[in-house]
Amino acid sequence: MTRPAYQEATRASYDAIAADYDEHFADQLSGKPLDRAVLAGFAELVRGPVVDVGCGPGRVTAHLASLGLDVHGVDLSPGMLAVARRLHPGVRFEEGSMTALDAPEGGFGAVVAWYSLIHLLPEDVPGALAGFHRALAPGGRLLLGFQVGEEPLSFTEAFGHRVELDFHRWMPDRLAALAEQAGFAIEARMDRARLSDETAPQAFLIARKAAADEG
Repeated sequence: MTRPAYQEATRASYDAIAADYDEHFADQLSGKPLDRAVLAGFAELVRGPVVDVGCGPGRVTAHLASLGLDVHGVDLSPGMLAVARRLHPGVRFEEGSMTALDAPEGGFGAVVAWYSLIHLLPEDVPGALAGFHRALAPGGRLLLGFQVGEEPLSFTEAFGHRVELDFHRWMPDRLAALAEQAGFAIEARMDRARLSDETAPQAFLIARKAAADEG
């Protein structure tokens, strides 16, 4: 598959830092009770199989599995997937792209993009959201986690490795509007203040694809 150059750079960067990234962020969810509350509430709403796109080392994928969901992870980076498979052998992980999901139309009960949509160029986000909408069954849910802001954050070095990583922050109202344009209804939104080890405030959106009898 031919991908845009920036996605190939993101893939190579995460391959380079996969082991260090996992070691540094291994216990990240344990110190974030509000984030876990969002995931728990989302899990109660979901019916059917779930795909976690941009799953990285699989921490959120495995956490959702522990909440009883039928979930698998998808990521561009073979290095990250190797870490995920080693740490969570009972969970399925596949190589793939959130902009070209290998999924039948209406095949999922939920799509999760937990701090992964931020690696897309802003102009590619509407297409990704439309793809999520197509992949969801009627009544299916979408969960987005992202950094809040208007200016991107770029790294050329991380954990002693040369990288090309861009994090595109979003204002919640703008991302919610794009989700609505893709056909979603926003069900819930949470804005959270920046923690001491974070560079920006955070936000979470839960959106829903209309059920067949609502069209």
